[in-house]
Amino acid sequence: MLDALHRAAVFCDRRIGWNRIGVALSVTIITIAAVALYRILRTINPREVVEALVTADVRDITLAAVFVAGGYLTLTFYDLFALRTIDRKDVPYWAAALAAFTSYAVGHNVGASVFTGGAVRYRIYSAWGLSAIEVAKICFVAGLTFWLGNATVLGLGILYAPLAATAIDQLPAWLNRAGAVLILIVLALYVGWVWRRPRVVGREGWCVNLPGGPLTLLQIGIGIVDLGFCALAMYMLVPDEPNIGFVTLAVIFVSATLLGFASHAPGGIGVFDAAMLVALWQFDKEDVLAGVLLFRLLYYIVPFALSLLILGGRELVLALRGAAPPHIQRLPSLAPTEVATRPEAREEKAS
Repeated sequence: MLDALHRAAVFCDRRIGWNRIGVALSVTIITIAAVALYRILRTINPREVVEALVTADVRDITLAAVFVAGGYLTLTFYDLFALRTIDRKDVPYWAAALAAFTSYAVGHNVGASVFTGGAVRYRIYSAWGLSAIEVAKICFVAGLTFWLGNATVLGLGILYAPLAATAIDQLPAWLNRAGAVLILIVLALYVGWVWRRPRVVGREGWCVNLPGGPLTLLQIGIGIVDLGFCALAMYMLVPDEPNIGFVTLAVIFVSATLLGFASHAPGGIGVFDAAMLVALWQFDKEDVLAGVLLFRLLYYIVPFALSLLILGGRELVLALRGAAPPHIQRLPSLAPTEVATRPEAREEKAS
C-alpha cells in the first residue's frame, strides 16, 4: 500500500505537478462555495440580518471577544515553541508574542499566510539576529503545530459526532467515523515515530529537528487549546436554539476553517461563510450569518487593525532611531549547482 501511495505521489509530481493540483483544488473549492453562498444569500432578508446584529446579546459578544483574545494568546506559544525547537532560547517571549500576533493577524486577512506572515516574522525576528532560514524553520514548526492540533480535534470530534462532518462533506456517518479513526491512527504513528529517536527533516542548512514524543504531545495540546478558544468564540455567536452541542459546532467550525484555508482566499472569505451556513442548516440563516459576521469582526478585522497599528508604530520608532533595515542573507542551495557538477567545470576549477 505504501509503495502504491509512493508511486501515485511520484506520478502527480512528475506528470501533473503539485502546484497545478493545488490551484485546481482552490478553484474548485471557491467555485462550489460561491454557488452555495449565492443560493443561500438570495433567500436571506437583509433587514433580519441587521436586526439580528443589533439585538445580539452583549454578554455573548463580550465572551466571544475574550475567547478570541485567548486564541491569539495561544498563537504566541506557537512561535515560542518553534523558537525553542530551533534552539533560539535567547529570543524573549514578548518578541515571540509580537511576531506571532502580527504575522497571524496579517496572514489571516491578506492570504498566502506562508509568505505574508513569514515576511512579518522576518522583519521582527531579524532584530534578534535570526536569518531567513531560521524564520522559515519557525514557520514550519508553527505550521506543524497547527496541523497536529487540527488533526487531533477533527479525529476526536468526528469520532464522537460523525454527523457533524456529514453536514459539511455530505458523506455517510460511518464513512466519516472511519476517516476519523484513520486520522487518529496516522497521528498515533507520527507520535510513535518521533518518540523512538530524534528525527530530522530537510537537508543541509534547511534541516529541522522535529520535537520528540513528549514535546509533540505539548505541541498537540497547544493546537487543541487554540482551536478550542476559536470554536468557543463561534459557539457564543450562534443562536441558543436549537442547541447542537459544542463538539458538533467545533467539528463544523474546524472543517469550515480548513476549507477556507485550502481555498487560499484571504480569511477564507466566502468559503468559510458558505460552509457554516450550509452545515448549520437547522438555524435561521439570518441569525447564522449575523454570527459569522460578528466572528469575522472579532477574529479578523479588529486584530488586523491592531496589528497594522503596532507594526506601523514600530516602524516609526525604528525610523526615528535611525535603525538600519535588516540584512537579507543569501539562502543556501538545496542541491549542487549544475556548474559544479559538470566534468568541464571541475577541470577548469582544478586548472
